[in-house]
Amino acid sequence: MDYKDYYKTLGVDRKATQDEIKRAYRKLARQYHPDVSKEDNAEQKFKDVGEAYEVLKDPEKRVAYDQLGSDWNNQQGFRPPPDWDAGFEFRGSPRGAGGQHDFSDFFESLFGQARSAGGPRGFHMQGEDHHAKILVDIEDSFNGASRSISLQMPEVSADGHVVSRSRTLKVGIPKGIRQGQQIRLSGQGARGRGSGKAGDLYLEIEFKPHRYYRVEGADVYLELPVAPWEAALGASVKVPTPSGAIDLKIPANSKAGKKLRLKGRGIPAKSPGDLYVVLQIVLPPADDDKSREIYQRMKEEISFDPRASMEVVWS
Repeated sequence: MDYKDYYKTLGVDRKATQDEIKRAYRKLARQYHPDVSKEDNAEQKFKDVGEAYEVLKDPEKRVAYDQLGSDWNNQQGFRPPPDWDAGFEFRGSPRGAGGQHDFSDFFESLFGQARSAGGPRGFHMQGEDHHAKILVDIEDSFNGASRSISLQMPEVSADGHVVSRSRTLKVGIPKGIRQGQQIRLSGQGARGRGSGKAGDLYLEIEFKPHRYYRVEGADVYLELPVAPWEAALGASVKVPTPSGAIDLKIPANSKAGKKLRLKGRGIPAKSPGDLYVVLQIVLPPADDDKSREIYQRMKEEISFDPRASMEVVWS
């Protein structure tokens, strides 16, 4: 999908105040309203203007949208960067319903699970809950940790511009926490009115990309490079795991893609996940005379056709 420049759609500068955005929307909504406009594409333009305003009128969505950067507008096949919204503090309960709207794929890819702003809870004037996504290391789930996290909370300044207020919190990361689970910080949401207590802050956990591991639920996967002779003859090799290095036995005649399951070495819990080691056979380069000689000897002495199982039909 293509990037949609909501500022361009409304004809406003990226530094426009909230009032300027509202005025631009009202003007264009009247201009392209299907009951008024005689333009052939008035209905689509009316939808585009409404979609742009849905984002830019909301300080939280606007700051998150701005995080993508203006350089995306020239790129084809747009996909939001991973965890593009991490570190932003939003009003409302986590993963609230965003309502039913006829928005573009671009909008849905960013805000399809938009968190609802939410209102005060009845008349007791308790403060609103807030939520945010935070990135932690996979190792934090294995060992537990205490981390300082910084959050940005968008708000409108006295002169009508959207600004971000930052705050830093000390957060305990429980051992065994999984992606998508939440940590609740009591009283760290919006302040209540009068004697009403403050709302809570919910932190949704996401793991940072790791150079070795990927996580699926409670299971952890490691792509392990092995030499051809280790796969063919079998070997005992040292491999890293999130809880420390171990010695792993590679069975003889192992093939590329073979999964070795290490039971209970995934995300810790009452029923822990597993660690899967996926073998990736790496060929030595033939970049000198000696290595080329060895490859040539293998070619001559080993009867092996890697395509023997393929059915070849000659026309």
